[in-house]
Amino acid sequence: MNLSTLTAEYSLFAPELVLAIGAMALLMLGVFIKDNDKAAGFVAPLTAGLLVVAALVAAFFVPAEGGQAFAGAFVFDPLALFSKVAIFGSAAVALLFAVPYLKAERLARFEYFVLIALAALGMSMMVSANDLISMYMGVELQSLALYVLAAFNRDSLRASEAGLKYFVLGALSSGLLLYGASLVYGFTGATGFNEIAISAASGEVSIGLLFGLVFIICGLAFKVSAAPFHMWTPDVYEGSPTPVTAFFATAPKFAAIVLLARILLEPFGAMTDQWQQVITAIAVLSMAVGAFGALTQNNIKRLMAYSSIGNMGYALVAIAAGTEIGLWALLAFMILYVIGLIAAFGVILSMRTSEGMVEQVEDLAGLAQSHPGLAWTMTGAMFSIGGLPFLVGFFGKLFIVYAALQAGLVFLPIALVLFSVVAAYYYLRIVRVMWFSDPIVKFVGPPATTAWITNIAGIATVALIVLVPLLYQFAQGAGFGLL
Repeated sequence: MNLSTLTAEYSLFAPELVLAIGAMALLMLGVFIKDNDKAAGFVAPLTAGLLVVAALVAAFFVPAEGGQAFAGAFVFDPLALFSKVAIFGSAAVALLFAVPYLKAERLARFEYFVLIALAALGMSMMVSANDLISMYMGVELQSLALYVLAAFNRDSLRASEAGLKYFVLGALSSGLLLYGASLVYGFTGATGFNEIAISAASGEVSIGLLFGLVFIICGLAFKVSAAPFHMWTPDVYEGSPTPVTAFFATAPKFAAIVLLARILLEPFGAMTDQWQQVITAIAVLSMAVGAFGALTQNNIKRLMAYSSIGNMGYALVAIAAGTEIGLWALLAFMILYVIGLIAAFGVILSMRTSEGMVEQVEDLAGLAQSHPGLAWTMTGAMFSIGGLPFLVGFFGKLFIVYAALQAGLVFLPIALVLFSVVAAYYYLRIVRVMWFSDPIVKFVGPPATTAWITNIAGIATVALIVLVPLLYQFAQGAGFGLL
């Protein structure tokens, strides 16, 4: 390998290099600043800047034609570019949400922000994985950082329990993923996605390869909280510090669902008839669990956990289509869903009284009278995530329905609509409590950063309607050439 080849390969890896070197530098900076508050004050804005720089490097520095690096183990293509910008952007927003919360809860430590950067690095590797080994490295790098973040509040029994549950069940999912990868390697003789695709397309599919694929699907279904691998989600969402929950709900879900789509559509694209049945079953089960599981929840973080399970079911409908239309429908849906989540979690982070944070749905009573701006934002977020016409989330679901119908999967869009109707009940319940109940608790004003981000995201759930055609073009471009 000569110098020009090495330089070309590392230029594809530039966003990851920026994050890796930057995270290590910030870790050293934090170590040498003895005062915790001072260290966190320095590292937090630098980490946010690092994520922005990584997104800019991915968008403008990496050669537009993309390519493969490290013997084909790493790929940079339009899908990777689209996903990285979305991941770094949502991670930066989650980080900005965390700063005032950690300060108020006396949890401000610089390690939190370094862990966010390392988790984003793992996610970036996941969406560019083109080999079973690089896939596993990305998933584990992300997961290890998330385990620590879940239990970041060491003095909280609930957070410690959430971290332990996430770690134990995450170890199970890693085992499933690794076992599936070893089976795929055993029956194809390759770890690279390109070679696996050739093997899967040649001749009759072996039972061993099929079993390997099913184990990989199960391992990644855990990462996206798809049923029946969702059991960790409500407890971890509830027990983790709220900014961590907001982070869990956005960037890691985006990375895992893109990785799952890439694996199914690229190396196993020739086996669509086989995996389509598995994904269909998981999608229907997730939509059902998400719709009915949230009906009895009073804790708003647990409710958002079940909402997440249901929405991942909708996303899996797009993957089940197994087409290019399904891929861009998935990307458009996930972007619009993340915008709704940012608005919703911004309001949840604003649920603070003089005595501390509150998390019950009833605590939102009378919000329209006490904080009309937050009430409008939450209303937009709930209607958008619920897919009610004519907010941006509605168009996300519409794209998925279109993709499934184009693929001839008539049953799935019907199930999606029916479960969406059931799920609309708990979104409307939150809106009813805010607008038609008398105030019970009095919130203190949210921090300026949280208020700004929340208001912008809330407005975006409506204002972005005019930009949906542009998003459609971006998502279509990101999916172009993958199939």
